[in-house]
Amino acid sequence: MTERAETGRRGEAAAARHYLNLGYCLLAHNYRTRFGELDLVLEKGGCIVICEVKTRRADAIARPAASVDAAKQRRLILAAKHYLQAAHCLERPVRFDVAEVTPQPGGWQVHLIQNAFEAG
Repeated sequence: MTERAETGRRGEAAAARHYLNLGYCLLAHNYRTRFGELDLVLEKGGCIVICEVKTRRADAIARPAASVDAAKQRRLILAAKHYLQAAHCLERPVRFDVAEVTPQPGGWQVHLIQNAFEAG
C-alpha cells in the first residue's frame, strides 16, 4: 500500500471514530458501486449520512472539501441511491457530509461539513 493510500485509510478510520464518538452508527465503510465508492455510511436518529472523507496534509494549499466538485457530488448521489435501494432505506432522510481530515502531531483533526451538498 502506498503512503498516500495508507494516509487515506487512516483518515477514514479517524473520521469514522469521530462520528462514533458523536453517537452515530456505522452502517458501511468503503461501500462500492458501479458509480463509485461511499467512504462512510452512517445513521443517527433515523437519518442516513453519506460521508465523503478527504484527507490532506496539514500544509496543503487547498481545503480538502474543495475536491468534492459537482461531478464528484453527482457520482456520490448515484452511489448513495444504489446503497439506499439495496438497504431498503429509500424512504429515509439522507444527508451528505464531507469530513476534512488532517494529520496533526497529537493525532488526527477531523472537521465535519454537515449538509455539504444536497441530492437536488
